[in-house]
Amino acid sequence: MRRKAEEPWRESLARSLSSPEELCKIFGLDPEATKLVAHRFPALISPYFLSLIRGPRDPIARQVLPDPKEMEDKAGSLDPLAEEKMSPVPNLIHRYPDRVVILASNQCAVHCRFCNRRRKVAKASPEEQPDLGQAMKYIRSHKQVRDVLLSGGDPLLLEDRQLEGIFSELRAIPHVEMLRIGTRVCSALPERITSSLCRMLKKYHPLYMSLHFNHPFELTPQARRACSMLADAGIPMGSQTVLLKGVNDDPNVILELVKGLLSMKVRPYYLFQLDPVRGASHFQTPVQSGLEIVRELTRKLPLELLPQYALDLPGGGGKAVLGPGHRMHFQA
Repeated sequence: MRRKAEEPWRESLARSLSSPEELCKIFGLDPEATKLVAHRFPALISPYFLSLIRGPRDPIARQVLPDPKEMEDKAGSLDPLAEEKMSPVPNLIHRYPDRVVILASNQCAVHCRFCNRRRKVAKASPEEQPDLGQAMKYIRSHKQVRDVLLSGGDPLLLEDRQLEGIFSELRAIPHVEMLRIGTRVCSALPERITSSLCRMLKKYHPLYMSLHFNHPFELTPQARRACSMLADAGIPMGSQTVLLKGVNDDPNVILELVKGLLSMKVRPYYLFQLDPVRGASHFQTPVQSGLEIVRELTRKLPLELLPQYALDLPGGGGKAVLGPGHRMHFQA
């Protein structure tokens, strides 16, 4: 049966590129090496994101194409943020006293090769969605929890009715004041932002959205339209960008990205130092590079428009934020 016309994103997602053979054919990759890397962490590229790639080594391609360098990294961690030890029940992370993360979906629109949850995404089945029963029970019984972030995978790859079921259940908990969504669909599957989704989300304010954009090439007319629809629905949007070697480790690139996001009503919120996840060390940049980028940004942008340069402390110790004055403070 054909899905209703307002959900073409599902049909698009079904046409995502994941075959190592197809990747090699399209991009001229080494077949043996690509199969080996993809066996460890499968590739997945939505048709839309694929359309943005201009060549096998461009900044969009580098984010999603399997790279033999992934096999050389033995030092990184599969759980660099120590999320497993901070998960009192399945599909929930409780790191900060008044905030929790719900892992609402196993699916993503693209598999980022630097993903810090690749341990989960790599073995996820689209047909199997997380059981959130224990997570909801945990939130109801912990009255200090006032802020809930839906993450995953990507929670916006759930159907509207599934999302609404989660939101309505959370809104029925008196001490839950704030709902947030972390998503990459605006940059990787912008057709997911539909009028029906926005109508549903408007019912659950205050609701905030954290978007993942890494490069100005991702700021397309389609992405702009998606962000405009969310803004018109009254949803405040902030962005998270990961600093990646060979992708965006250049002050001019970050400046262009920041200016573009601001023009889309998206506040540039975090510029993250890459977490030490296994298989991604070739993306690592020195902290000094991030500081230099921030220094350049302070010369060209008002302080209130600067993203915070942050890194996650080892062992799940929270975020350390390096401000424009290069003073470090901690979010416990």
